[in-house]
Order: sequence, then C-alpha cells, then structure tokens
Amino acid sequence: MNAVAAASALTVPICTTRSTKFTTKKGLKGGLRVFAVFGEGEGLVEKRGFGNATWGTIFDVEDPRPRTPQCKGKFLDVNQALEVARFDIQYLDWRARQDLLTIMLLHEKVVEVLNPLAREYKSIGTYKRELAELQQALAQAHKQVHISEARVSTALDKLAYMEQLVNDRLLKDKSATEADCTSEPATASSSPQVVKKKPPRKSLNVSGPVQPYHPRLKNFWYPVAFSSDLKDDTMVPIDCFEEPWVMFRGKDGKPGCVQNTCAHRACPLHLGSVNEGRIQCPYHGWEYSTDGKCEKMPSTRLLDVRIRSLPCLEQEGMIWIWPGDDPPSANIPSLLPPPGFRIHAEIVMELPVEHGLLLDNLLDLAHAPFTHTSTFAKGWSVPSLVKFLTPASGLQGYWDPYPIDMEFRPPCMVLSTIGISKPGKLEGQSTKQCSTHLHQLHVCLPSSRNKTRLLYRMSLDFAPVLQHIPFMDHLWRYFAEKVLNEDLRLVLGQQDRMLNGANVWNWPVSYDKLGVRYRLWRDAVEKGVKQLPFSKPMEGHVQ
Repeated sequence: MNAVAAASALTVPICTTRSTKFTTKKGLKGGLRVFAVFGEGEGLVEKRGFGNATWGTIFDVEDPRPRTPQCKGKFLDVNQALEVARFDIQYLDWRARQDLLTIMLLHEKVVEVLNPLAREYKSIGTYKRELAELQQALAQAHKQVHISEARVSTALDKLAYMEQLVNDRLLKDKSATEADCTSEPATASSSPQVVKKKPPRKSLNVSGPVQPYHPRLKNFWYPVAFSSDLKDDTMVPIDCFEEPWVMFRGKDGKPGCVQNTCAHRACPLHLGSVNEGRIQCPYHGWEYSTDGKCEKMPSTRLLDVRIRSLPCLEQEGMIWIWPGDDPPSANIPSLLPPPGFRIHAEIVMELPVEHGLLLDNLLDLAHAPFTHTSTFAKGWSVPSLVKFLTPASGLQGYWDPYPIDMEFRPPCMVLSTIGISKPGKLEGQSTKQCSTHLHQLHVCLPSSRNKTRLLYRMSLDFAPVLQHIPFMDHLWRYFAEKVLNEDLRLVLGQQDRMLNGANVWNWPVSYDKLGVRYRLWRDAVEKGVKQLPFSKPMEGHVQ
C-alpha cells in the first residue's frame, strides 16, 4: 500500500516517535486517570511543497499544541477529562501524520540516492514512444551523414577537376613562355584560352567476345578440388584454361594432375580407372603415374612415352595446381576459415559463365536487396547509400551499412565473413558487433572462356551440432544452388550482351570499388606489370 492509501486509512493514529515533553494529569476520584501527551516539533509540509493538491488533504493539519487545555486544581471533572482526552487524540493524529511525512521524505531521499531515474514515474508506453522518437531521430541523423558524405565526395571531385584545370593552365602558360623566347610576342587577342572541358570519365572496357586467356594469368597457384573428393581409387577430371586435366592419387597417396588425354589414341583417361597409384586408359590399358610417365603398355613393348603433368600440391583440405610456364611460387595462400569456425559444407559446381563475370558478381553486395529477395536478403531494406570501405592499396575491406567483411584474394578467390543473428537476418553495423558469423569461400576457376568451375566452402562459428545431422550436406547444397540461380540468370544475360558488344563496366559507381580493383589487377597481370596494383605478400606455405 502506498503512502497516500496508508494515510487515508489512518483512523486513530498511534505515535511512533518519542515525544519531547510529557505532562501528566491525575484523574478523578474513583480511579479515572487521563494522560495528555504534548510534543514539540515543527511541520514539514511547507518544507517539501506537500501543502497542495492530494498531499495537502493529508498533511496540512493544524498543529493542536497552541490549544493545550488549561486545567486548574489537582482534580478534573468529567468535562475537563474529556477535553484533555480529545486533545490527546488530536495531537496523536497530528503527530502520526508528521511521522508519515518524515518517512516519505526519507524514502524519497533513498530513491534519489539509489536510483535517480526513478524520480520520474513514466509508463512503459511512454518509454516506448520516447525510444521510437530517438530511433527515428538517429535514423534521420544517419541518413544526413550519408548525404553529407556524398556531398563531400562531390566536392572532392570538383576540387580534383579544378586542380586539373589549374595544371592545364600552368602547362599552357609554360608553353607560351617558351614560345615567346623563340618567336615574337603574341598579341593580346591571341592569348591562350582555358578550355573548360570536364575530364573524361574513367571506365573499364569489358566488352565483346572473351579473348583467349593471357599466359601470364596462368602463373599462379589455383585450387581446383577439395581433398575429400579425391579418394585413393577415384579421379577428378577438370578443365583449366581450356585444357583438359585429370587428378588422381599416386602410390604414396599424394595427388597428381596429368593431361586428360592418352598419348596412344587420345582417349580421355578419366573414363578409365586407378590401379596401384596409376591411371589406366580404358582403350588399351596404358597406365600413367602422377608425373605423366607411361609405366605400363599391355600387349606391346614398353616405350618411353610421357604425357604433360602439372605441379600439384595438397594443403589445408584443397588440391592446388600451377598451370603456368614459369617456375611455381614458393607460397600458397591459406584459405582456412578464421579461428573458431567449423566447416559445414564443401560444394563444387560447373557454371556456364566466364569466370571474370562471376567474380564481378561475387565482389558486389549492393545488388543483394534487389536480386536475392527470396533467399538470404529477403526482407532487407534498401539503404540510401551503400559503400565499400577499403585501404587505398588493398583488395579487402567491409561493407557499409552491412555487417560483412570481404576480400578478393588473387588469382580467383573471394572470402567473406557475414555477421548474422539468425538465417536471413542481419545484426549490428559491423561483423565485430555480431555474436554469430557465416564465413564463405568462393573459388572461380577459369575452365574455359564460357565456363567456370566454382568451389564453395561454408563455415559457421555456431551450431556445431549441424555437422552431425544426416543429409545436412544436401540441404546446404540446395540453399547454395538457390542463391546462385538468382545471380546466374542475371550474369548469363550480362554475358550475352557482352558478347554482342556491350560494356559490362561502362559506368562504375562508388560501391563497385572492389570489382573495379579486381579488373585493374587482372589488366596489370596481362600487361606484365612488375609491381601489381593492390598487391601484398601472400600468407601461406608449401607442404
């Protein structure tokens, strides 16, 4: 019961504080005695402003002490005794109200000390409304920040344009000065004019039929298969840079990669079998080791025959090959997920699209709320501004406003870490603010000019029990294919337009930064630039 109800229910109060003065009057003859209690004190109502409204009716009671009954003589008659008793009751009532007021003041003081927020008594609905207003104001401020950033970017572009105009003017003035030294001064009417022409817009030219792959693009380590797919008695055929290859394990269990064509009659070797660490042609039984040497020729004399082979290594659950003519590099980049993650799915798909277009798509997140409306981006709002923030010389960074980190790792890998709260939902403004994460690896191997071998690995830092659920790998593959099909129909359309002359990079904008850097890196590789742009030492090792 609160203080108001307690005071209202008070009928005959009992003083709980000790009075400062007691006066005793002996009663009438016959045994009746009356004790009158007189106290000293001062009202507290005015001190705390409780003299108004509801509190006034409870605590604004007149102090009865000035009306103390004056008794003469040693004995009181009945009327005097009743008057003294009535005064005692009035005083006790007044004293009890003063005590209750003191308790309330002390309670209020305790509340102020322990919980200053409790001084304002607000309903949950009020707090919800105030919170909604604050969130709306915060969203408006965030939007204004993006607008301001866009304005700053525009101003910087204008500043760069003005700097170029100034440089052009200085160059023209310098040329004019040199001309004056060798010829007569020109007239004032023939003074050079500054042509206010906007500098040409920078763009990439990715159009027309896909040209044959440059040999320099082959001088990298390429991951081509997962170790779990290459058993001791199995083969994995692949196409790489428009050449057929086949992988199998030798007698020592190490993987090898040889040309998928028999030296005898050009039969595909992957149609055969693996016997004692050698791949056997299904046509006449010729057998080849992992270095390409033919070690067995049934029904004829053994000849010195060899087919092409590629440097092949196994590291961190993946099979790598070096398809180039240069000596293999000593380092292989590590593609393992970050610490704390467990691998849940490893999927391989063959896609009818050029690998560069697929990389362009994977390095772009701004399309998600428009393209992936029935999968992971279902329900995403469309931000007013999407940016990819990255160092000036890097191929990695993070997306704003999405909690996603992304990196392009040469020559054909995309790694991303996504902060999630539950499937299909985003949480927080950065991956560090999120409690659970999804890590993805996409490897886009250039099989041919119109085909890509995609290796996809998915890892989670939560729900390890999912690894032990039967047929979970089929479910992961279903989801991966569903997401990929949303992209594939668009990329195939791009490819068709590109083959007919359209430039798929005609007008890059701010959120295309990572894709543009990939294209610049690839152009530099094909041109033979010694110091590649955005390059850094690769982490990894050769086992």
